[in-house]
Amino acid sequence: MAARQEKKLAEERNHQNMQNGTKASQGQWGRAWEVDWFSLASILFLLVFAPLIVYYFIMSCAQYQCSLTDPLLDLLRGNKHLSDIWDRTPMLTSGAAGIYFLWVTFQVFLYMSIPDFCHKFLPGYVGGVQEGAVTPAGVVNKYEINGLQAWIITHVLWFANASFLHFFSPTIIFDNWIPLLWCANILGYAVSTFAMIKGYFFPTNAKDCKFTGNFFYDYMMGIEFNPRIGKWFDFKLFFNGRPGIVAWTLINLSFAAKQQELYGEVTNSMILVNVLQGIYVLDFFWNEAWYLKTIDICHDHFGWYLGWGDCVWLPYLYTLQGLYLVYHPVQLSTAHALGVLLLGLLGYYIFRATNHQKDLFRRTNGNCRIWGRRPEYIECSYTSVDGARYYSKLMTSGFWGWARHFNYTGDLMGSLAYCLACGFEHILPYFYIIYMSILLTHRCLRDEHRCSSKYGKDWKRYTAAVPYRLLPGIF
Repeated sequence: MAARQEKKLAEERNHQNMQNGTKASQGQWGRAWEVDWFSLASILFLLVFAPLIVYYFIMSCAQYQCSLTDPLLDLLRGNKHLSDIWDRTPMLTSGAAGIYFLWVTFQVFLYMSIPDFCHKFLPGYVGGVQEGAVTPAGVVNKYEINGLQAWIITHVLWFANASFLHFFSPTIIFDNWIPLLWCANILGYAVSTFAMIKGYFFPTNAKDCKFTGNFFYDYMMGIEFNPRIGKWFDFKLFFNGRPGIVAWTLINLSFAAKQQELYGEVTNSMILVNVLQGIYVLDFFWNEAWYLKTIDICHDHFGWYLGWGDCVWLPYLYTLQGLYLVYHPVQLSTAHALGVLLLGLLGYYIFRATNHQKDLFRRTNGNCRIWGRRPEYIECSYTSVDGARYYSKLMTSGFWGWARHFNYTGDLMGSLAYCLACGFEHILPYFYIIYMSILLTHRCLRDEHRCSSKYGKDWKRYTAAVPYRLLPGIF
């Protein structure tokens, strides 16, 4: 069976290579070919309001002590005008522009100029040159996986500066938070616009491009599947992983330093946020090679959604808990702190163990043990564009027997822990769990729609065997 499947997979890849980028061969990948009215309305809403949402959250902290209602009440009651709020907002400064330019340039240098050495001495870590998944046009891109190395070098230099060198204050990120927001927006819009122009006039691979004819949709969702400059600079991998995620832990450290400066101590809630989110970031970089097989790399095109989102949305809204704790330091009781820690660690364990089970099952073609037993599965078949029949296995035991996306459940548990570390006085730090619930539920539906179209009746058999998506017995 294993030999037959390997042969069929090889034949399928060869077939995909021969499709020459036709619509049929690309149809199962990425974003849509055509835009319905609901999709267009959603795109326009996000293009207009997503930048305003980020500004509103950050402004609310800077001017209203993280209250999300007070700015609106001031405006509705006539106590303030929009111009009053805008006039109190720090503008772009040359200092912030210099900091941001050096930051991005340094991350590009680490990404492009230093081949990974971590995989040579860290057991179990997969780094160096790795292959991605096959693209719609049949291309298999190669990547230099060195994100963990970049994270380590960056943080060693950060702690060296904070402890010995003192070239800049550890609070530098917080002190320039809003001016840096304008820099991040400039980069986000610049790279998104460049990616669209590149897709039209000089794509890396024209067969991996999709055009709907609708400017807004193409700008938002992207045209090129894997835009690159030269052989190694991959827009999608760089902006998904660097500079935003490397910065995530530095941002939290800067917030902790500011709390120390203002109050003379770092609260246990701030420590929890730094530790739990630090684990998440390190897990991302430890498994960066595995990330090449995820929906972001395998299905999403590179447009404003990823370009601006990775530059602005991720570093500014994923770090709201730390920002909130600068303005509202919370010292948790021992029981509360332990509860948050246990929830976060349990969520991480479920997230990682569930993904490990799936990866082990795929690598061994089911010839493995999950929880001490041979895994149970449903063998599904599907027909490719040339009419040939192929086979896949969908696991129905282990965590994957509890729910069809139980890895997302673990992710949501960790997300909730970050928020609970901030207490219950304000809703602002809970934006993250609300957003992640919407995002991951949407991903569930996208993935299941694709699988239903692919497997047909076999998918119904699978959903009958594993009836819940995220929460066993509930949803």
